[in-house]
Amino acid sequence: MSERYDAIVVGAGHNGLVCASLLAKAGKKVLVLEANSQVGGAAVTRTFADGYSVSSVAHLLYQLQPQVRKDLGLNIEMTASDMPTVALSTDGKHVRISGDEVSGVNAHDVAGYKNFCTRMNRFADLLKTFLNKTPPRLAKDASRSDLLTLAQLGLDIRRLGKVEMQEFLRLIGMNIRDEVVERFDSEILRGAISLDAVMGTHLGPRSPNTILTYLYRLAATHGAIDQPSGGMSAVSEALAHSARDNGATIRTNMKVRRIVVENGRAAGVETESGEKFSSWLVVSNADPKTTIMELVKPKNVETGFTHRIHHMRMRGNAAKLHLALDGLPAIKGVDKREFAGRFIIAPGDDYVERAFNHAKYGETSAKPVFEIVFPSFRDSSLAPTGKHVLSAIVQYVPYELRANWNKKSRSAFEKLAIATLAEYMPDLKERITATELLTPVDIEEQFHIHGGHWHHGELTLDQFLFTRPVGGAAQYAMPLDGLYLCGAGSHPGGGISGAAGRNAARAILKSGYAL
Repeated sequence: MSERYDAIVVGAGHNGLVCASLLAKAGKKVLVLEANSQVGGAAVTRTFADGYSVSSVAHLLYQLQPQVRKDLGLNIEMTASDMPTVALSTDGKHVRISGDEVSGVNAHDVAGYKNFCTRMNRFADLLKTFLNKTPPRLAKDASRSDLLTLAQLGLDIRRLGKVEMQEFLRLIGMNIRDEVVERFDSEILRGAISLDAVMGTHLGPRSPNTILTYLYRLAATHGAIDQPSGGMSAVSEALAHSARDNGATIRTNMKVRRIVVENGRAAGVETESGEKFSSWLVVSNADPKTTIMELVKPKNVETGFTHRIHHMRMRGNAAKLHLALDGLPAIKGVDKREFAGRFIIAPGDDYVERAFNHAKYGETSAKPVFEIVFPSFRDSSLAPTGKHVLSAIVQYVPYELRANWNKKSRSAFEKLAIATLAEYMPDLKERITATELLTPVDIEEQFHIHGGHWHHGELTLDQFLFTRPVGGAAQYAMPLDGLYLCGAGSHPGGGISGAAGRNAARAILKSGYAL
């Protein structure tokens, strides 16, 4: 092997870059190895047609933790901030949402939505506190620090007051559908909230834990949505610059083949090209299954642990659709200025649930739901003059398609998705000059995420906080000496948050490794 590093970070996704930057800032010698030609993992901007660029998977920024921005001194230019949402209706009677204000609904829902946001944001703030900490161990030999963290959690919940505490504990395991049906008359408003709760998951509005996923979405800036200038690569490049400025070395086109295990501990990595790098510890930004089952290999880890990792739920259920357009499509009842915001197609909680029903049986939805943006409207660098890009998250699109993903099934779903969009944008088809569809299988292959699941595993109560990724491994250290996780499969979870990378770095430095 070559020179020894204090830490090698496998993967330059955003969490890996955050972790590397903080370790390097603490004076550690850090090497980051990225399989692809760009840093950022699934948060990258790239060309998909001649002259047209788009954020490949993640296309909006709404979860980056304020503490990560502060610790790394990030200054990311935005072309759009606090983007409003238009929940589309085929009759042009759309519902518009901006912060805690909503229009296109009755007075009862206007007042109810403001109260709903106040309560949910308060609960999300409570959750945010613990997203930025290492989860405490639930064991007889828990440390003093673990016990203090648990006690703090209890105190923070009690500070909500008796009524709100009871409401928080009632809601946290519930489904979002019951909550929105109880509170709102507008089906379109119900659908909009439901979509935000299930985006990127293998869950429907009636699934337990979907209030948890909704709160998780809010637990940074109360769901305020931004569009970085130049796409999501702006975030990744800012993180990479921070890491390099702090002294870390980043190498791209360096896919790691295996994590080297010597004398019962992680001792470095070997790349696909055969290069070996030694280190005191290895920090994996890859998902837990890839890390343990492929890079470490089960023979090097206790059987019970590999069994739990094997059974993590990591079935991707969302696709990304990119359309190159020769101009903006017409949308009934939408002013041109509104193309700077976000559009969604989810006209009712029952509509969203029916869309999910197909995915339960390995089928694509006959009527999928969408989150849509036109990033080129504010950012001319993404398309030729006068032309535009449509970027859409399409939910639900199962990784394990019963008919298998092939040229025929891909083409059929792409046509169905475009046809659904055309119900709201009648001239869309004639404006399309190029298309790209990324199914969960494509996301797995191109971004090296097992199952194509953006969050590296479902965010449910049995895969959250104390039990993420699995019981006994929630504090970033794996049961192989010298190996840590720092990606979305560890606490707190997915989204362009940076919390997992920050928490992992802090846990490593506290442990005494890499000193």
